[in-house]
Amino acid sequence: MKTIVSLIIGCAVVPAVAAAQSAPSRLTAVHCGHLVDVVAGRLLGESTVLIDGTRIKAVESGHQTPSGASEVDLSALTCLPGLIDDHTHLTNQTSSSEYVDKFHWNLADYVVRSTVYARRTLLAGFTTVRNVGDSHNESAALRNAINAGIVVGPRIFTAGIPLSSTGGHADPTNGYRMDLAGDPGVMQGIINGPEDAVKAVRLHYKLGDDLIKIMPSGGVLDESASGDNPQLTIEEIEAVVATAHDYGFTVAAHAHGAEAIRRAVIGGVDSIEHGTFMNDEDMRLMKAHGTWYVPTIIAGTFVAQMSKVPGYYPPQVAAKAAAIGPQILATAGRAYRAGVKIAFGTDAAVYPHGENAHELELMVQAGMPTMFVLQAATMHSAQLLKKDQDLGSVTPGKFADLIAVDGNPLDDIGIMKHVSFVMKAGVIYKQDGKAIDLDVQPQWGSSAPSPDPTPAAQGFDF
Repeated sequence: MKTIVSLIIGCAVVPAVAAAQSAPSRLTAVHCGHLVDVVAGRLLGESTVLIDGTRIKAVESGHQTPSGASEVDLSALTCLPGLIDDHTHLTNQTSSSEYVDKFHWNLADYVVRSTVYARRTLLAGFTTVRNVGDSHNESAALRNAINAGIVVGPRIFTAGIPLSSTGGHADPTNGYRMDLAGDPGVMQGIINGPEDAVKAVRLHYKLGDDLIKIMPSGGVLDESASGDNPQLTIEEIEAVVATAHDYGFTVAAHAHGAEAIRRAVIGGVDSIEHGTFMNDEDMRLMKAHGTWYVPTIIAGTFVAQMSKVPGYYPPQVAAKAAAIGPQILATAGRAYRAGVKIAFGTDAAVYPHGENAHELELMVQAGMPTMFVLQAATMHSAQLLKKDQDLGSVTPGKFADLIAVDGNPLDDIGIMKHVSFVMKAGVIYKQDGKAIDLDVQPQWGSSAPSPDPTPAAQGFDF
């Protein structure tokens, strides 16, 4: 496949050509040694995936090459659908200096770095992500740049700025002295009461976001006292959800504490993120309401580990990380056994970008069957996004998102950390374990770009 090479050095992206046309409409036969059929829940033998432009035309058994088709030989590899991470933060990344960096870095510093994080995520096999929180709606700009072919990265659905309460987990001024803190409001994602909630959702619609993220409980990485106390009322949550659903948004809820989870589920959110102290009542409610659970086990294990490193986190954050982080793995296992719907998400940025596939190992460690884990990272995550008609499986009519690994992931889920081949919407980004840097064409619909984001301060999630 002919490509136009671009130069990506450090944190900068220098395009060779700003491509605007659609991907070439021609037939490609991808020959797979094995194919993981996540819909049927089984491993197929030798298979051929026929791709016409950006979408899958057919999936056939054996080695099939229609006349005039180009060929991609993955006959020594196992093919899978492109992976989907339903909980990322591509415009930030953990470091021992991040609590100081936010006073020195401009928005542009975060945005430029985000192009590197996006590329690492795609090359790790994650062709789609749900970005559930940034600081200035900058992830919408990243999404638009990827869609326009200016930046290499996964398909992004973004929540923009998360909605929190004054002093809550996503209040960007937590820990500031009073003359710097001010009184953040709806423009900064801070809501106090149902009227604020309605206005905040409508603002996200105006800015061109794809979903809504709320913070009904405390969290680990902000400098407030509690990591799990309830921080939004049921009335506030209901106002967010009702307005969001009017506008076609889903609502993701960061929630560690059991009471916050209860309120969020009763309030009608679409997913609970983290869910650390989820109890039996919460699980029953989630099953009754059809609420998805996105565990983010890797985030918990990472913060617990780093809490032991002197100075990596501020003391108050380190204490919360040590108490909350180790709990999520066990909670995820209990939720699976209880029959709660589970989608895949990692909280990328809380740990370094590109290591997303370690979550698969942790889910297996929590007691989930390997095939279920692969389904969670593909078709379940597509269902949570409400994009399963286009994503989540190697099925005719869906986008040609395909990855490949050397070996059988059902025997060793760890090989998913070493993806050899990555294709997104019919374009190859990695082959034989090596990245192919491209200027690519718009590959997700034909919607116009969102308005440019307005600068603001850096935030946290977990």
